[in-house]
Parts: sequence; structure tokens; C-alpha cells
Amino acid sequence: MILLSSNSLGIITMFQFFKKKKKEPENLKDILAQLKNLEKDFEKVFKELADLREKQSFSIQKFGMVRFNPFQSIGGNQSFSVAFLDENDDGIVITSLYSNEGNRVYGKPIKNGQSEYLLSEEEKKAIEYAKRKKSKLNPEPQRAGYGAGNQATGGGNFRPH
Repeated sequence: MILLSSNSLGIITMFQFFKKKKKEPENLKDILAQLKNLEKDFEKVFKELADLREKQSFSIQKFGMVRFNPFQSIGGNQSFSVAFLDENDDGIVITSLYSNEGNRVYGKPIKNGQSEYLLSEEEKKAIEYAKRKKSKLNPEPQRAGYGAGNQATGGGNFRPH
């Protein structure tokens, strides 16, 4: 017994599409019939392509990351904010804050590049990097006390409990 998934059937169909048939058309009627079949096959391929494009718009397509040091007592930029967005700038921003006491991770949903939750400066930058389709690290790591707000975070949004 052979099990085939719908994907396998699509690949088999694709190879059959390109496989040359042994019977050559003998008259104009045969040529027109083959052209009709080709037209149907192309319509199927174009529909599948349109479906793939529609599905792709909801997949993660953009990525932005910012590394930073939220606490003066800890060296290095071991904390980060990372944004994952789709074509419509919908997705999630995840922030990890590393401290001597442990690691805290926060996730916030993003819709049209915005969040209903208050965002830190680092999260805003990660989202902006993602919106520009730049998959890169922040070129200038942030130090403790960066920007306005809470001196510990640089963004005014994260505080250890």
C-alpha cells in the first residue's frame, strides 16, 4: 500500500504536466484539445500560486533585533528585544531581560506595527528594524540609562519586581 499526501500528489501532477505524451496530435482537432488541456493546467497552476501568495502574507517575513544592557550592575548586552512581523506588520515582539537574579521574558502582540501594550524604546526599535525589513542587530548597543524614563531600562517600561 502506498500513502501519498496532497503535497506528494501535487508534485506527481507537476511532473505529469511536464511529461511529454507519446501520442502526437494528428490533426487540428487534436491540437486544439491539447491546448484546452494546457489552458486548464495553467489555470490550476495560477490558482495554486495565488493561494500560496495569500498564505505567505501571514507568515513571518520581517525580523528586527536590539541587544541592550538594562542594568548598570551587569556587564554586556545580554538582554534583547526581537520583533517578528508578517507582510501586514502583524506579529509579536519578545523581550528578554537578563539580571543577576534571573531572566525575565515578555511577549506582546503587534497589530499593524503597533501594540495595545506599552512598548519600551528597545521594543519600538526592534519593530522599526523589522518594518524596514532589516534583519540586523542594533549597530549601537544601548547602555544602562539610555534615553528617557527609568534609568535601569532605558525605555521606562521594564522594572524588576
